[in-house]
Amino acid sequence: MQFKTTRITQALVAGGVLLASNIAFAGDAEVEALRKTIEELDQKIKIIERKNEIASEEAAAKKKETPVLVAGDKGFALKSADGNFEFKLRGLIQADSRTFIGDDSAAGVSGTGLDDEYLLRRVRPTFEGTVFGKYDFRFTPDFAPEAANVQDAFINARFKPWFKVQAGKFKVPVGLERLQSGGDLRFVERSYVTNSLLPNRDIGVQLHGDLFEGKLSYAAGIFDGVSDGGSNATNRDNGNASKDKEYAARLFTEPFKGEDSFLEGLGFGLAGTTSDYKRDGYLNPTYRTPGQLSLFTYNAAVVGDGKQNRISPQLYYYNGPFGLISEYAKVKHDVARGANAETLDHDGWQVAATYVLTGEKNSFKGITPKNDFDLDKGNWGAWELAARYSELNIDDKAFAGPAGTRLAGATSTTKGAESWALGVNWYLNKYVKLQTTYEQTRFDSAFANVRDRDTERVLFSRFQVAF
Repeated sequence: MQFKTTRITQALVAGGVLLASNIAFAGDAEVEALRKTIEELDQKIKIIERKNEIASEEAAAKKKETPVLVAGDKGFALKSADGNFEFKLRGLIQADSRTFIGDDSAAGVSGTGLDDEYLLRRVRPTFEGTVFGKYDFRFTPDFAPEAANVQDAFINARFKPWFKVQAGKFKVPVGLERLQSGGDLRFVERSYVTNSLLPNRDIGVQLHGDLFEGKLSYAAGIFDGVSDGGSNATNRDNGNASKDKEYAARLFTEPFKGEDSFLEGLGFGLAGTTSDYKRDGYLNPTYRTPGQLSLFTYNAAVVGDGKQNRISPQLYYYNGPFGLISEYAKVKHDVARGANAETLDHDGWQVAATYVLTGEKNSFKGITPKNDFDLDKGNWGAWELAARYSELNIDDKAFAGPAGTRLAGATSTTKGAESWALGVNWYLNKYVKLQTTYEQTRFDSAFANVRDRDTERVLFSRFQVAF
């Protein structure tokens, strides 16, 4: 259209020159006829130009209304042209193997064999999106055979960067390693702090946000309450209203964020929970070894009988290819078995360091290789080394007294565990990772006449796809 308009204009200019050169020789009638011809052509040009403008406006309007289909590093998405409405599909698949090395009995406990196995550790499609520009939602089921359930189902309203409201089922804002995505873990299994002591996912509502350009984040919420290391499958109360809810809070700061300083990657904070149990029978945590074997349980007759408090100081530090994460957790339970009432203190801690051999930048949220694995180009992706030490300590009072009143479960004889782990991680690209972790655990018996459980030695392997 623009081409035609230009050609007509050029023709009119040329015609005008010819007409001007002949006007001097033309009579009045001929001049009038030429003038009318020029006016008609000018009107036609204006009509054509207006049609061109209308066509451009319609094309722009149509572009604003046309949904955008995206396929990239954050999954698959369909969003409105203005970005206010978006639906995304993401996924995490982890195929693992566990190989126990040494004794054929479960770390010295007769009758329970150590079975080498292949398993699907996580099979999690995630459906998430945004409506009206500020209301986010997420739904994540897990189809892994050992733990098929709904992991996340929540709505998050982002009113301001410092004022957000989240409701549904999601991670309780306490454990640092727990808040790290399952696809970004540097070891195949999380530490005692995460798996044994601090809560996983629960149903509730929280206020959270970021202040001072992201240098300080906070979260505070009310939840149904879960056992140590546990998740809320449905609702903790199960029809019993004899307990209070659980309150959780966390403050975390990165004081040098965004600054040109070797401390830019430093972050630290404090988190905790508190709740009140009133002999409702709800106290059933199972503390597990790295190989996911039972380490400690309460006797089935033990009930919560008062306060349950958790506290967890935590920090991480990332600088270039180096990364460090550390946290401590202490849990205080008021429990009772009949007339035997006690306040028990359990605690655990971990410190883990990682180093990316290929020089990529380390971070809490994972690693992106500089060059994706490609044999034809001689690229080998990113390689990382990892090391961790962790401990779990059970209060001696859990094992005190005769068997008929003892708080620990009948098969629980271990009061402490010390584990160290070494790992090698290979990032073929941003989405595909191979992991190998070797973890060895030494146990301490609570009884002089019961020998320590045999050392657990387990080799983990993982093939992961996350998008």
